[in-house]
Amino acid sequence: MSSPRRVITSAGLAILLFALPATTARRPRYCGTLRVEVGATVTSLDPGMAAGNAAEDDAKWEIDSLIYDTPAAGNKFHGAGPFHVTAFEAGKRAVLAATEDYRLGRPFVDSIEITMGRPARERILDLELNKTDFAEIPAEDARRAAERGVRVSRSQPDELLVLVFRRSVEPKKTGLAGARVREALALSIDRAPIVNFILQKEGEPAGGLLPQWSSGTAFLFSTSADAVHAKELSAQIVPAPKIVLGYDFGDSLEQAVAERIAVDAREARVQVTPQAVKRELENVTDARLIRLRMQSKSPAAALEGFTDSLAVITGLEATALPDRASPEDIYNRERAIVSSYRVVPLVWLPRVYGLSARVRDWTPPGAGEFWPLADVWLDGPAEPASEEGKQ
Repeated sequence: MSSPRRVITSAGLAILLFALPATTARRPRYCGTLRVEVGATVTSLDPGMAAGNAAEDDAKWEIDSLIYDTPAAGNKFHGAGPFHVTAFEAGKRAVLAATEDYRLGRPFVDSIEITMGRPARERILDLELNKTDFAEIPAEDARRAAERGVRVSRSQPDELLVLVFRRSVEPKKTGLAGARVREALALSIDRAPIVNFILQKEGEPAGGLLPQWSSGTAFLFSTSADAVHAKELSAQIVPAPKIVLGYDFGDSLEQAVAERIAVDAREARVQVTPQAVKRELENVTDARLIRLRMQSKSPAAALEGFTDSLAVITGLEATALPDRASPEDIYNRERAIVSSYRVVPLVWLPRVYGLSARVRDWTPPGAGEFWPLADVWLDGPAEPASEEGKQ
C-alpha cells in the first residue's frame, strides 16, 4: 500500500527554507600578513648549522619547509616552499613573502611574520587578544587556552615522549644488573598521573613505539605500572640503583614528567635524580627524556625513523625492516625494542595550535607533515572562538 502523498504549502516551504543551515563559505582572498609566534629562538636558517635544542630544531624545520629561496652568507640555498625570506633577525623575527611565480601556485597570504622567543603564556594571551593569528600551544596548556576563548586545533597524537637509557651506562654495571635497573624503573612508572594531571588529559599512555591509530597494535603493549615487581627487582641489586635522569633545559613538560618519574621510582626503591641538561652536557646523565615525532603515517617508516634516532643514543642495533614489512614484522620489532627496557615509551602527544578567528581553511598537519600555512587565507571580521580537530 503506497504512503499518502504529502502536499507542501507555500508557508511550509518558507519554513523549510528558513530551517536550512546558512552558508558561511567565502571565496578565498589573496591578501594579508599572517602573524605567527613561536617559543623557540631560531639563530640561523642555514640547514648546515645545528640548532641549540629540540625546540629550535622543530621551529627551524617548520620555517625551512615554507621557504623556496633563502639568501645565506653570500650565496643561496634552496628549499621547496612557496615563500622567500625578506627579513631575518637571529632569534627574534623572520618575515617571509609570497613567491608570485611559485610553480605550485601563489599562496593566499601576502606574507608571514614570525616572532620568536615568545613563552607559552604570552602566546596564549596574544591569541586571546587577537594580537597573533597562529601559534603552537603546549599540549598541557590546551585546555586552559580553550577555556580562555582561544580557538584550538589538535593533530592526531604523533609525538612520543620516551625515556631512554644511554649506551654509556652499561660499562658501569654488569649486564644483568643493568637490565634489572632498567626494568625496575620502567615498571615503576605510573603513566596515568602524567596524562591526567600533567598533560590535563591532552595525551595518551604509550606502551609501544607506534600509536594505535597508525599500527593498530598499540593495545598489545602494557601501559600499567607494576610497583610490586619493580620492588622485587630493585631488592636484587646491590648497591641500590641510582640513576641521573636528564631532561631538556627549558622544557617544563619534560621537567614535570622527570620529577613524577622520580616519585614513582622512589616507591620502588630506585633512586632517580632529575637533571636539566643542554645538548653539550647530555653525556652526564644515565637516562634521558626525549621527544620523537613521527616522520610518516606509515607504521613501518615511522618505526624505522624512531629506530635510527634511538640507535644513536642507546646503542640498539638499527636493523632495517624487510621490504613490505607485515604488521607482524612491525610488532615484533617494537616488542624487541621495548623488551630491552633501554627504551621506555611514556605518552603520546598531539600537536596543538591556536588560531585567530580570521584564519580560514586550516587543517592540522598529519604525521610527517609541516604547517600548511600556504593553504590558509585571512578573512574578517573576527568570529566566536571554537575548538577544532579534537581526536
